[in-house]
This record gives sequence, C-alpha cells and structure tokens, in this order.
Amino acid sequence: MKTILIISVCNESLHELEFVKPVSNILDELNVKYELKYYKEVINFEEYSHVIICGTSLQDDYFLDGMEYFEWLRKYDGKVLGICAGMQILGLLFGGDITKKTEIGFYMENFPSDFLGVSGKQEVYHLHNNCIHNWKDTGFDVCCVGDGKVAQAVKHEDKEFYGILFHPEIRNKEMVKRFLE
Repeated sequence: MKTILIISVCNESLHELEFVKPVSNILDELNVKYELKYYKEVINFEEYSHVIICGTSLQDDYFLDGMEYFEWLRKYDGKVLGICAGMQILGLLFGGDITKKTEIGFYMENFPSDFLGVSGKQEVYHLHNNCIHNWKDTGFDVCCVGDGKVAQAVKHEDKEFYGILFHPEIRNKEMVKRFLE
C-alpha cells in the first residue's frame, strides 16, 4: 500500500485535535504510513493510494468556499473516505445540494446491508450543521438514511469513494480500518 493522505479542512489548527487526530491515531495503531495536509496544500494526489477527508467543527465551513481545491478528486483513481465535511465535499463536487441540518450526539442508524464492515442497527456519533439533501444524479448510492431522511452513508457507483456524515473515528473505528483494507 502506498502512503495514505489525511486531509484537514479545519480553518483553526486547534480543531484538528478533535477531528483529525483521532483519524491519525487509528492509522498509527495500524502502523500505516500517512501524510497530513491542509486541503489547500494538496498537489501530487497520484502518489496516495487512499485519501481520508476529515471533518471539522460546527462553525468551521470555510472549505465550502474553496471547492476548487477538491477538483482533483474527479480524476483520482484511489480510494476516498469523506467524513462529515468530507462527505459534504464529495456531494457538492458531484452535483449534490447542501442544506442546513444540525445533528449532535449519539443516534441509532440502520445499515440495510454491509457498509465498510457494519450492517444493521449501529450507534453513531453525529456532529454537523450541514448535509447533502439531493444525491440524485451524483453517481452515489445512498447506503444509510437517518430518521430525519438525511443520507448518513454513501458509496460511489463506479469509484471506491465513500461518504459518512457521522464520525466513525469516534464511535465506529472499524469502518475506518475496513476502508484501509
């Protein structure tokens, strides 16, 4: 496996302790080689086999004004895991619409079939203010819909691109580990 790229969209470096550090801790536990970059610094994406786009704090959505920094994902052939803000980026990049939807805390979500190693009812941790409400014609299949009719997990039809609106690095670490397999 080549090096894995972890992308931070945190405008404040202090937020990385809550949203990026738990992801890097999982990779450290697995003894996986990775590089951490701020989204505006990604240039040579071809050298990475996997990309994880981490989430950020509730009020930190500056990345939404910088979608041009993610255009390279359209031609990327590796695996991508978008967590919270990362899922929003994937949705917007491929034609979805963003809307305000705040969900904070632990929720039970139902995965009708296997998604990154989980299925059935799972307790997950939400911390977001935005969601993608229109996945139609984006090329993504919705794999889990929450009680509020919000897509919680998506998978691209042709690429190994996954989006998760909740935070698996907090409550469902096995999903991140499965993504890396």
